[in-house]
Amino acid sequence: MRCRRPLFGTPFLQTFTLAAALGGFLAPSSPAPAQAQVTVTDYARAERLLAWHLDPLIAGDQVAPRWMRGGDRFWYRNKTGDGAEFVLVDPAGGSRSLLFDHDRLAAVMSEANDSSYEGRKLPFQSFEFTDEAEGSIRFQVGKKGFVCDIRAYTCTVGDTLPSPLPFARSPDGSWEAFTKDHDLWIRPAAGGDSIRLTTDGQEEWGYGVSDWGSVSGAGRPQRPILQWSPDSRRIAVQRTDVRGVEKIPLYSSTRERPKLYYYPYGLPGDSLLNRFDIHIVEVETRANHRVDVPQQPAIVAGATGMADSTWVTVKWGEDSDRLYFTHGVRGSKRIQLMEVGVDGQNPKILAKDTAATWVELMHGGRTPPNWAVANGGEDLVWFSQRDGWAHLYRFGPDGVLKNQITSGPFAVDRIHRVDDATGQLYFTAWGGPAGPFPYHRKLYRVGLDGSGLTLLTPEEADHAVSFTPSGRYFVDSWSTVTEPPVTALRRTPDGRVALSLEEADISRILEVGWTPREVFKVKARDGITDLWGVISRPSDFDPTKSYPVLEYIYPGPQVGSVGSWSFSAAGNGDVRSMAELGFIVVQIDHQGTPWRSKAFHDAYFGNMGDNGIPDHIAGLRQLAATRPWMDLGRVGIWGHSGGGFASTDAILRHPDFYKVAVSSSGNHDQRTYHYGWGEKYQGLVVRDTVKGTDNYLASANYTMAGNLKGRLFLIHGDLDDNVHPAMTLRVADALIKANKSFDLLIVPDRNHGLNEPYVVRRRWDYFVRHLLGVEPPENYEIKRPEGVR
Repeated sequence: MRCRRPLFGTPFLQTFTLAAALGGFLAPSSPAPAQAQVTVTDYARAERLLAWHLDPLIAGDQVAPRWMRGGDRFWYRNKTGDGAEFVLVDPAGGSRSLLFDHDRLAAVMSEANDSSYEGRKLPFQSFEFTDEAEGSIRFQVGKKGFVCDIRAYTCTVGDTLPSPLPFARSPDGSWEAFTKDHDLWIRPAAGGDSIRLTTDGQEEWGYGVSDWGSVSGAGRPQRPILQWSPDSRRIAVQRTDVRGVEKIPLYSSTRERPKLYYYPYGLPGDSLLNRFDIHIVEVETRANHRVDVPQQPAIVAGATGMADSTWVTVKWGEDSDRLYFTHGVRGSKRIQLMEVGVDGQNPKILAKDTAATWVELMHGGRTPPNWAVANGGEDLVWFSQRDGWAHLYRFGPDGVLKNQITSGPFAVDRIHRVDDATGQLYFTAWGGPAGPFPYHRKLYRVGLDGSGLTLLTPEEADHAVSFTPSGRYFVDSWSTVTEPPVTALRRTPDGRVALSLEEADISRILEVGWTPREVFKVKARDGITDLWGVISRPSDFDPTKSYPVLEYIYPGPQVGSVGSWSFSAAGNGDVRSMAELGFIVVQIDHQGTPWRSKAFHDAYFGNMGDNGIPDHIAGLRQLAATRPWMDLGRVGIWGHSGGGFASTDAILRHPDFYKVAVSSSGNHDQRTYHYGWGEKYQGLVVRDTVKGTDNYLASANYTMAGNLKGRLFLIHGDLDDNVHPAMTLRVADALIKANKSFDLLIVPDRNHGLNEPYVVRRRWDYFVRHLLGVEPPENYEIKRPEGVR
């Protein structure tokens, strides 16, 4: 595979000094203001740089392999810049080809549906094969269901596709498991009557479910939370219990008769929380065995690894006679790996971790969790931060530690594969021993005994890898903040490139005015700790002018403001479009965000009001010292969700530094937010009954309403069942009582996301008017492409 020349003339690790390359050193000591007005043309230019407009213009940047039956073959949908194509890869044959003739398929689809389709713009993104030979596919277009033979090129179309409940197919392909009426059911995959495996499920205490009554999930079938045993004879299933959990209301006002919703939502300090058990259900006899451990709190979904990795996930032993699972406690301060037989009795502890702050099984609480059963249960690989870094440890079946597998000042990302035959473990790590930059993942191979650590992906970039079913190959996509993705099929065990797949083409986004961002390094508030971040500038950036500074913030602790350190044209939070309006936009991954040491991640445990903001202020001052075009007399900040909490916190806690803030869907008081978040990162609620306070109060934004000096814009959807709108309204109430002027937008019948054109435009207008100091174009209309959320 050929090596790429750096896209913008500099390798990634040299982009820390891009200010000089882009003219920062030419700036005069007293730069002039950047612009006197913002026009419709300026807004149109910024709109072109929103993610939903940029992403379709990039070709070859997304390869998500979908494995096919038998062997290592896979297909993926590849963007071409003017549409998309479906690609078939055969690793054994070393071939990459189109999965079918796109023009012929479009022709027979057009004929079957009395419509018109184009081969490069087929109206579906995914499909399922309908036959063992994988010669026929099924997909849906609107309300029409298509079944097309991609060898004979014929199609049939119906008014609708069958709409089965989401199911989990058994390993032997004979059964499909699903949930209905609070119970666990199976049905023959080939067709036939459904069988009810459990009969005691009830409202708020059901099998395979986690979403009880939320507004966003109302009426939508749920994929069951379960794991089939390898021999397809048993199912390990979560039984969720929300009985007695207090409910909170949401209220829709956009119809003739307003509607009230109630749903269970546990808060920090509540006596009853969402909780669950694990059950082992026999397919043949329908026997139901509850695993004999205390109920544990549920965070998101549970037993399939869909949840926060601190909590339950289930793995069967390869012989289907043992079940391995994790068990956690409230507050996330202990997690243990346990083993039990199929009767669910006498479970034993194999490994565990505790911490004064919190424990988790993947850095940042992402999924899937990091533990593996190897060599038929003789080796257990366990993720732990006990030595101050995220590493892997090897335990025996008796729970005795055999050895530490990885060590050093870097953080293991995840276990990808354990090869029992060779005793080799494959894992990705953040900032591994192969490079100094902490935010690039690379793939390594190491022996279970800790010997022979080998780098398999040498490119200085962030690597996203997926192993084929046999483990003989892996798909590797690598990129940086400034360099677009390259994707290749590589061989194990040495990482050699077997087949080039895609090399992203960004020429079309360059044509619409996109320019790259700059990566920088500064010191944290302590003057010692290194922090990294990204600067976005307008495409017509002039170093002789002075620009107001905007920060996009997400405080973590599960992710930082930059988000992924791989390539993103628009940037997390659509920062690139925001900069185009005439701002310098800065993102900093402060202390308290993940993927580095445990101490770095724990930085503001128990003090959520910190939000890393002192690090941001320190970093901005360092940046401005060498970039005179950054005007620290005009600093604004915005964020969504946790970023909404942090941006309001910033302008109230540091009112002389931040002049304007826009905060959407903010969890402004962790006592009103989900218990799994607050109790993990702030700690269990400790009340002082004498003073009438608790350990959460000082971090609640409403308590600082009297500090407001600048301009604050609060935005919230009134049907937000993630972060309840009560949190924003309580801040608004406190601001009113403090006689402070502010702006408030309640978006009717909207849930948590709020990524919609009207909200984007209102945010733009607010910063243009109050930070840039000019009037925005009146009621500019941002248009989102059809079908894009």
